[in-house]
Amino acid sequence: MTNYGMAIDLKRCFGCQTCAAACKTANNLPKDIAYNVVYTKNNGDYSNFGTAVVRGARANDNAGGAFPDCVLSYLPVQCQHCANPACVEVCPTGASAKDPDTGIVSIDDELCIGCESCIQACPYEGVRTPISDDVDYYLDVVLGEHDAPVHEVGSVEKCTFCKNLIDRGEKPACMVLCPGRARYWGDLDDPESEVSKAIAGRESFFLREEAGTSPSVFYLK
Repeated sequence: MTNYGMAIDLKRCFGCQTCAAACKTANNLPKDIAYNVVYTKNNGDYSNFGTAVVRGARANDNAGGAFPDCVLSYLPVQCQHCANPACVEVCPTGASAKDPDTGIVSIDDELCIGCESCIQACPYEGVRTPISDDVDYYLDVVLGEHDAPVHEVGSVEKCTFCKNLIDRGEKPACMVLCPGRARYWGDLDDPESEVSKAIAGRESFFLREEAGTSPSVFYLK
């Protein structure tokens, strides 16, 4: 039994969007759908992360403040794979579930009816996307992993921590290509894992801690 989690070092992230591109390709994501988004923060304050902050921070790459005291930072956001996921509690069909063997929160597209209850309950806006009936792709060929998600119309999707890759001993796609080595991955219950060592001795925070969901994604200051 493992308890997978991730740590993201905000001092190392320079907003290159490679993690987002790797995720989109590996999962063969349609247009306008992203599991992983890197938001631009122009005030450096993450304490009030929420709907207003996210909508005002998407992919701007513009510094805030007045010259020469400008501030620019980045905030990668994906499903937080919470220990107490609000989405699981409200799902009427059991499509949203937390795997007791890995800690990964997933959505079963065969059970999902697209009611979007999970989207409404999740305190992290933008990490879940409903699949509409007008799914479109950038290319006419299938990209990414052979076992990438199917993207069923009428369902909701989100980051899976690349469970298909994990099951065959690999790491999530966003981890592998990060040029700044800003991401750490592994078993949070194993003190010798990469993620546990990264967290040890570092000041970190969670997004929307007041929501009480106990995320598995740590942000290193």
